[in-house]
Amino acid sequence: MEEKPVDENLLRSLTPQVTAVLVRRGADFAAAEDAVQDALIEALRIWPENPPREPRAWLVTAAWRKFLDMARAQSARSRRELTVDAEPPPGSAGGTDDTLQLYFLCAHPTLPPSSAVALTLRAVGGLTTRQIAAAYLVGEATMAQRISRAKRTVSGVRFDSPGEVATVLRTLYLVLNEGYSGDVDLAAEAIRLTRQLAARIDHPEVQGLLALMLLHHARRPARIDNAGRLVPLGEQDRSRWDTGLISEGVRILEQALARDRLGEYQAQAAVAALHADALTAAETDWPQIVEWYDELVRLTGSPVAQLNRAVALGEADGPRAGLAALAKLDPALPGTPPHWRTCTSAATRPEQRPGCTRRRHWLHRTCPSGSIWPVRPPG
Repeated sequence: MEEKPVDENLLRSLTPQVTAVLVRRGADFAAAEDAVQDALIEALRIWPENPPREPRAWLVTAAWRKFLDMARAQSARSRRELTVDAEPPPGSAGGTDDTLQLYFLCAHPTLPPSSAVALTLRAVGGLTTRQIAAAYLVGEATMAQRISRAKRTVSGVRFDSPGEVATVLRTLYLVLNEGYSGDVDLAAEAIRLTRQLAARIDHPEVQGLLALMLLHHARRPARIDNAGRLVPLGEQDRSRWDTGLISEGVRILEQALARDRLGEYQAQAAVAALHADALTAAETDWPQIVEWYDELVRLTGSPVAQLNRAVALGEADGPRAGLAALAKLDPALPGTPPHWRTCTSAATRPEQRPGCTRRRHWLHRTCPSGSIWPVRPPG
């Protein structure tokens, strides 16, 4: 019989569902996640020659058996002792999908952001520890320790407790910001996970984040030149932008905005959409971008948003307006050069117009796209 390659995308999509089933049956999160990883290894070994008719049910049964084996091996811990009678028969694993709760668990407020991202990629994304370590450019042992600590932290959290959507969105935003390294495209992975979340929860900010990711990702082919250098937005070849992703992002954003529950990700997506809508850099609607940054500053008070607003204001109303806005900001803002205050004050004086030009050039080096995306959030 000819062997068929295992669909790794299918395995990754089933990983959070199977983990959630084990947790719902009473396994603590750390043990459930370990059992599922063992079951995935077994699937990679067996499925090429003997693919199951119901992959999800097969994985649930295999993972549950792995969990029972681990529980028996730790028989001294009576609270985790289970009997063979508790093992469910092969077949349907039930229709309940607790993946959404797994998102909340992996992005629990008690976890540091880096741990929440790693745990989300492992338990919800289905990536291996090696893949996550390569993406973070750290050793596999280091990443394994980070994930283990994170699992221990959330093992006592009730699985049916309500989660915070904002925390999950921040975690997915951080995944996107990691971009691409190793053999895993984390930007594409962030989009996949956010699509998965959007299919499970009806929330305008989830739609806003997905739209933002799609619009940002659409510019990716033009963002780096052949020498590996970052290409500022105004100099990008817009014919290389992915119009399909732009159309989808704009459509999702319009649906979110129509619900009249504006949030920070919708505002950021609106800025990205305005950039995407311009056929050339000269046609960018900077006044409207300033208005959206006004909304973003109102919603978040973020100094990064204030910096980007000042850049947009300089484009809309001229360098002096932008510099005046910059002068009101904290010079300790991340990404600001040491000579920030001197350059700004000199450039605002009529006799120092060359300073104004230098200042504007620095702004474009700092924030080449005129949007919040090039400025990574602190931490």
